[in-house]
Amino acid sequence: MTGRKIDSHFTASPQITPEQVREIAAEGFTTLVCNRPDGEEADQPRSSDVRAAAKAAGMRWEFIPVTSAGFSGNQVEAMAGALEQSSGPVFAYCRSGTRSTNLWALAKASQGGDPETLTKAAAQGGYDLAGIRPLLDALSGKA
Repeated sequence: MTGRKIDSHFTASPQITPEQVREIAAEGFTTLVCNRPDGEEADQPRSSDVRAAAKAAGMRWEFIPVTSAGFSGNQVEAMAGALEQSSGPVFAYCRSGTRSTNLWALAKASQGGDPETLTKAAAQGGYDLAGIRPLLDALSGKA
């Protein structure tokens, strides 16, 4: 699978296809989060097709698209809710996995997560949170 494990409850991934969803579910993931808006690239799968595959595989589906405009408070809250409401591990994807990882970190920081711990977890998965570190500090109350 293309995902990178960030912590025991969250994996981020580049774009997936509907055909990969069954394998993701078989690996024990219970929630699938799409952080990529439809139409970003002409050849990307439609979120509705991935959603249908997730539902067919018995997974919870969340659509929290993040555009080049950046992150909003509503998106952070939605991701925090998705993480809290999941009955098991969460698999999130976007074009490269970066937006998914950033949104995961922002959501965790908004719930009091330690920015240093979040930064290290993301780095172990190959993602650099340096660009949002001040926001992580602010959201966690450690600024």
